Amino acid sequence: MPVIQLTQPFVTSHLTCPEDKPRIEYCDQLVPGLYIEVRRTAPRKGTYYLRYKNPSGKTAHQRIGQTEQISLHDARREAKQLKVQISLGHDPKGVSTPNSVSITFEDFMNQKYLPFAEQHKRSFRFDLSMSKLRLIPKFGHMPLNQLTRQQIQSFHTDLHHEGLAPATCDHHLKLVRHALNLAVDWGYLDRNPADRIKLFKVDNRVERFMTEGEQARLISVLRTDENRTVCLIALYLLCTGARLNEALNATWDQIDRTNKVWRIPASNSKSKRIRSVPLNPSAMEVLGRLGTDGNHQYLFVSSTTGDRVTTIHKVWHRIRKKAGLPKLRLHDLRHQYASLLVNNGRTLYEVQHILGHSNPVVTQRYAHLSTKALQEAAATVSLHLEPA
Repeated sequence: MPVIQLTQPFVTSHLTCPEDKPRIEYCDQLVPGLYIEVRRTAPRKGTYYLRYKNPSGKTAHQRIGQTEQISLHDARREAKQLKVQISLGHDPKGVSTPNSVSITFEDFMNQKYLPFAEQHKRSFRFDLSMSKLRLIPKFGHMPLNQLTRQQIQSFHTDLHHEGLAPATCDHHLKLVRHALNLAVDWGYLDRNPADRIKLFKVDNRVERFMTEGEQARLISVLRTDENRTVCLIALYLLCTGARLNEALNATWDQIDRTNKVWRIPASNSKSKRIRSVPLNPSAMEVLGRLGTDGNHQYLFVSSTTGDRVTTIHKVWHRIRKKAGLPKLRLHDLRHQYASLLVNNGRTLYEVQHILGHSNPVVTQRYAHLSTKALQEAAATVSLHLEPA
């Protein structure tokens, strides 16, 4: 927490949070205890707080206001007035705000957070499930301002003891943290009690790469099985490295046959960005076999109902078992596509952009596959050493 002499120009134009931190505090030299909290998720914005000791000797934080709503001069004046009251034995936290008194965790989640998440988060149904199944039964009866870090930490740990996977436990904690961050932004809380609780961060990524023989068996089944629609979907995933949801929502107006490109709109892309997927000859062959171009908006249509295909998991379980690959997931077809690119000498930069990874760190999981390219690079040194 850097201690500086705050100025209004600094507050107006230079409030930033380092990329490796979720938040930072800029402490004022002129008024000890006054600081501005800046979150990485809200650059160039901050919130004034006064840090002080309450009558029981514990450190407390009193929210003063947001930097875009109150000037530095007024924040300093308010902080000085609060310090006078504290010196006389008054605890600002002893008087709660009407919002924090009247709303419980259950009411906040049902009336405020979940309606907001439904409009802004693609993962809303997971938030809804976690809220109804565990969060509200655990914390629902509690006033929002009485939640403590210790209670949330214990809840996170207890989930693991109940047998939930570490990643699932972390999803619950992330939801609590995000919801309470919004509670702070909306004025229901002064500070987020879930801040600084550590995630388990267990790497549970599953990577299943098929051997040449396994891949041949799968392709053989996909080319001969009676359920042609599902087989063509699986082949399309294997030929493009697309995610299942992207394929099932693909429409013919996204396909550029001339340039052999599939343009996935931001609404269907996980990264929420428009991305272009190159269509190789195998993918073009799949498109040519669909028979829905000109007859339907979507690429993949059920031959039974005539509507867009929305799920294929039941049929996929049968197909993968038929191919002798009972544990092969649909998402593994995307990994297989990436492995074929890397093992044929394509760079991780190319793989990142074809797969649509917004962060190159995600693509690094395939780095260990690139032995052929590294061997060829190392072999170039021999060309210069042989004459010697």
